[in-house]
Amino acid sequence: MGREISGVDEMSDFLLELRSEEIPARMQAGARAELEKLFRAAMAAAGVAVGELTLWSTPRRLALIARGLPVATQAVREEVKGPKASAPEQALAGFLRKTGLTREQLEERDGVLFAVTEKPGRATADVLAEAIPAIVRGFSWPKSQRWGAASLSTESLRWVRPLQGIVALLDGAVVECEVGGIVSGRETVGHRFHSSGVVSVADAASYADDLRAAHVLVNHEERQDIIRAKAKEAASAAGLTLVEDEGLVIENAGLTEWPQPLLGRFDEAFLEVPPEVIQLTARVNQKYFVCEENGKLANAFVCTANIDAIDGGKGIIAGNRKVLAARLSDARFFWQQDLKIKLADQAKKLERITFHEKLGTVAQRQERFVALTGAFQGALAQSVDHARAAASILKADLVTEMVGEFPELQGLMGGYYAAAEGLPAPVVAAIRDHYKPAGQSDELPVEGAAILTAIIDKVDALVGFFGADLKPTGSKDPFALRRAALGVIRLITENGLRLNLLPLFGAGAGLYRDQGVAVNDAADDLLSFFADRLKVQQKEAGVRHDLIDAVFALGGEDDLVRLLARVHALQAFVQTDDGKNLLAGYKRAANILKAEEKKGWEAGATNPAPEPAEAALIAALADAAPRAEKAVAAEDFTGAMAALASLRSAVDEFFNHVTVNAEDQGIRSARLGLLSQLRAATHKVADFSRIEG
Repeated sequence: MGREISGVDEMSDFLLELRSEEIPARMQAGARAELEKLFRAAMAAAGVAVGELTLWSTPRRLALIARGLPVATQAVREEVKGPKASAPEQALAGFLRKTGLTREQLEERDGVLFAVTEKPGRATADVLAEAIPAIVRGFSWPKSQRWGAASLSTESLRWVRPLQGIVALLDGAVVECEVGGIVSGRETVGHRFHSSGVVSVADAASYADDLRAAHVLVNHEERQDIIRAKAKEAASAAGLTLVEDEGLVIENAGLTEWPQPLLGRFDEAFLEVPPEVIQLTARVNQKYFVCEENGKLANAFVCTANIDAIDGGKGIIAGNRKVLAARLSDARFFWQQDLKIKLADQAKKLERITFHEKLGTVAQRQERFVALTGAFQGALAQSVDHARAAASILKADLVTEMVGEFPELQGLMGGYYAAAEGLPAPVVAAIRDHYKPAGQSDELPVEGAAILTAIIDKVDALVGFFGADLKPTGSKDPFALRRAALGVIRLITENGLRLNLLPLFGAGAGLYRDQGVAVNDAADDLLSFFADRLKVQQKEAGVRHDLIDAVFALGGEDDLVRLLARVHALQAFVQTDDGKNLLAGYKRAANILKAEEKKGWEAGATNPAPEPAEAALIAALADAAPRAEKAVAAEDFTGAMAALASLRSAVDEFFNHVTVNAEDQGIRSARLGLLSQLRAATHKVADFSRIEG
């Protein structure tokens, strides 16, 4: 297909504002992206080139500005090559059906037929008039609604909230269109309280200033900047430090059109409640920032008003203080009630909570936790007693009033309640931190008992879900098992823990079965799963995935610290000339052996009169193989690589001067046996067949 294009050079600016009742703050970023995607797609389909777009949002409007649009689309001449003029009638008929033309309308050039169509250019305003209704109706919201009398029909317009107005201006001229009874124009509205009547927008260039004059800051990023700056200023003016929260900045910007951060105070008596509870109460329920004084939570909050109050915000602050006080009173009540019940008594209620329908109750989990601490006598042995004490009440806070209200505080509240009971600090840390790390960048627990309980919690879940055949598939991981495995990997490797995973997996599965919970022994599957997660994690550290495979392929390697030490030594080795050449020699030997073993060759013969290069390799292997094996046993993996490096010249000489496929079958078999010894020597360190390059 070829195109001949002619067009115009004039450029225009376009403004589209879609105004509605309040758009939820959490949906605004997605709505901006959706508007851009739909607009670009509509313009591309019409042949209108679109450059950079500006997308803005407020609680009551979405706005798009496209600068530099052509005044008209370009005329297009399209050619579709067809069959030869001498082609059979059937082929010609098929081409005519495809193009919708007659034989007389085709052009013939050099004996070939072409279907030529010419599409005249269109005014961009006409293109936009067609596109706007399609964009509005094609909009995808997480949740949407119909409204008014028209909502009786399923064909009526759906929008996140009732759509109230459309501004569509191309170079200041209204692009006339209609959607769901709403006719486009140039009139919008300003701030709900600081502006009355309509705001007439001149063009795209004046849009932001026209709304600013009506107390609407249409640029969401500008509102975010104001909230960041003024919230800090309000805290600083009171001698406090704002606890920064970018998510809260974005959310407050999505709730206001004229943001005015204001600082208020709450009753200092509420500070008896853990600071995380106060912050979560203020953040989740009221969208308030909190403040600190000398590193501790202060009895202050910053709310974001949507108006310039004539009293400087005193009335707004007073109202928000009352609402927050009610919330904090509830939190304090939960805290005081929970303190009356010991965690051991709370833990008894866990029998009523199902962990998973196939995996028993949370109470059964805690029984397994206690038993699993016995698997750590070698690793973190000094922390086992504290970990065991914590394990018996590890999940007790799940049934507390506070965690019932704020599930995200599980573990943390358990730590507070344990401290209030006077339990030892390591037990408190073990309960508080056993969910860590929650993600790849999350901090790790630092106390030994906490490290131990964090591993046990995750391993128990992995063993159970894998044993019940509920492992992740594709992108689906409903039980966050990938995150759990990465957490265990980090806990082990970053703390240098010498821990064998296979016995731990086996012990965990046995504990399930002892409780009558039917799970399969999935230790090998789990180890492969850990290998995959380790490759993902180590990729960021520059460790090659094939080298991890090469070590795991040896089988039985389930000590991650030892494995990574071997991988690091291997990576350093294969980057040297000796390593590269030995790898090449190994692959040559392995390929020869693979072909011969398919034919049924088996090692056994010896060559009574080896050639000099052959004898040199025999001697080199006799020296290097036991040295490599001894070094591996001593976990001196650098030494093992050095032993293999000593084979390099002998291997090179062997392949340069010795014919493996000798005519004498005995000699040939002996030389193949020598290559088999070379392969075996390298496999004491890693499976070199898995190494790329």
